[in-house]
Amino acid sequence: MSAGLASIWRHPIKSHGREPLDHVTLEAGQCLPWDRTWAVAHERSGADGSEWAPCANFSRCAKAPQLQAITARLDPAAGQITLSHPDRPGLTFDPDGDAGTFLDWVRPLMPEDRAPSARIVRARSRGMTDSDFPSVTLCNLASHRAVEQRMGRELSIHRWRGNLWLDGLAPWEEFDWIGRELRIGGATLRVRERTGRCAATMANPETGARDADTLGALKTWGHADFSVRAEVVAGGEIARGDLLEMS
Repeated sequence: MSAGLASIWRHPIKSHGREPLDHVTLEAGQCLPWDRTWAVAHERSGADGSEWAPCANFSRCAKAPQLQAITARLDPAAGQITLSHPDRPGLTFDPDGDAGTFLDWVRPLMPEDRAPSARIVRARSRGMTDSDFPSVTLCNLASHRAVEQRMGRELSIHRWRGNLWLDGLAPWEEFDWIGRELRIGGATLRVRERTGRCAATMANPETGARDADTLGALKTWGHADFSVRAEVVAGGEIARGDLLEMS
């Protein structure tokens, strides 16, 4: 079977919801469009969106597992995002102009022993991914299935919060791509690094409860990595079903 693009996901607000796409146009040197365009700074953070900031500045699933169960729908034309969570009413709001409504909505999902969410910041130059370069995360479904087999249970792919999911590969094949370029649809990406993982992956994306020792499972392979991060070196449209070509 030829390897190809099985699904595309973006996360408009970092750690606060995921959204599927059928197709998207990537731009050289940029993250996936509208991915991590906003992030939620906590009260101890000095991040204002003017430049990239490490994940410790933001409210995130590793510290607040209930956030993992949020889903999102972005309407770029209207400038609005709709958020859903199994324990909260739906919310449609403008992240640039209605932060107060959002903060009221998300407050019950935040642990009492963590710094409260204080404001939404909009990234002005690039998405607030966890990498210090504008990245697109490539995930291998075969590696995901290997983790499921090791744990003896089904797992949602959304634990990994990736952008592009690839099928038709060998497990962990993506780790051999560091420094190589690949083509998907009209875009070319260069793989830069493996993605180290944290406690966010232990939370169930359906319930928000920590219920799986994903990090322990990964460590049986001698690492705590899942997926790889790539930079877009040539832009173009990609779509579900596009084949993967390695150079």
